[in-house]
Amino acid sequence: MNVQLAAFPKGFMDDLCVTRSMSLFDWIELGGELEIEGLEFYDGFLESRDRPYLEKVRKALEARKLQMPMLCCSPDFTHPDPEKRRQQIEKEKAWIDLVAFFGGKTCRVLSGQRFPEVSRSDGVRWVTGCLRELVEYAEQKNVILAMENHYKDNYWHYPEFAQKLDVFVEILDGVPSPWLGVNYDPSNALLAGEDPIDILEAVKRRIVSMHASDRYLKPGHTAEELAQSAPAVNYPDILAHGVIGRGLNDYDRIFSILREVGFQGWISIEDGVGGMDDLRASVAFLRPKMGEYFSEEG
Repeated sequence: MNVQLAAFPKGFMDDLCVTRSMSLFDWIELGGELEIEGLEFYDGFLESRDRPYLEKVRKALEARKLQMPMLCCSPDFTHPDPEKRRQQIEKEKAWIDLVAFFGGKTCRVLSGQRFPEVSRSDGVRWVTGCLRELVEYAEQKNVILAMENHYKDNYWHYPEFAQKLDVFVEILDGVPSPWLGVNYDPSNALLAGEDPIDILEAVKRRIVSMHASDRYLKPGHTAEELAQSAPAVNYPDILAHGVIGRGLNDYDRIFSILREVGFQGWISIEDGVGGMDDLRASVAFLRPKMGEYFSEEG
């Protein structure tokens, strides 16, 4: 199976997108030190859409023998204003173009924010309508849209509309296209107050990529508290983000299920909150674990 490992710099988001104290080229240099095959980008990492700048980024990746397998985007298809939703569709098309430029495989999509004034029925209808238009465009560009079971974009006001599994699956079922798959993130299930394995079992045949992430219970808190918690609006105080394989997620069960359904996508480490040492530790955990489950001999 052709399962490859990438990294996403969760801990450097503001440095790359807000303060610009770290450039994308800085991140490519740091990522090149890891034992991985690719670097996942977030659309906010790019300082320009001009062709010379994009060519420079592509050459920097090539110099480090790295691919850009997925662009992490956060379209907002639940905005009450139809013109805003139209703008989001056009933005997603431009992001799909970027994935194609870099030779990537998938472009992430989300449903949108959980605006208080938007009903479930309206939200589902708007999101599926947007996605039906976009899968046609994605097919033309040979890029798969990957809808993530998400919590909340770093720069959104409200959490994800499709944070709960029933809404997520309703949207997926409304767009039964091979050009719309799932980017599975087990930790986001925890934030939704749901079991990561239940999420995985429900969508396992549509998974095209994965965010490898982990969460820990902070001292003084219990698993019972987490099970009783409501879906998060802000990151819950009882959970912390950390090194893959040392938290609540069961990667043996996750990888065994993915192997059963013939998963062949990219696994992208969503870590780095504690710096590069955490990313290195996550790679050290995932490399042998992936070899165990996804190698020809595994």
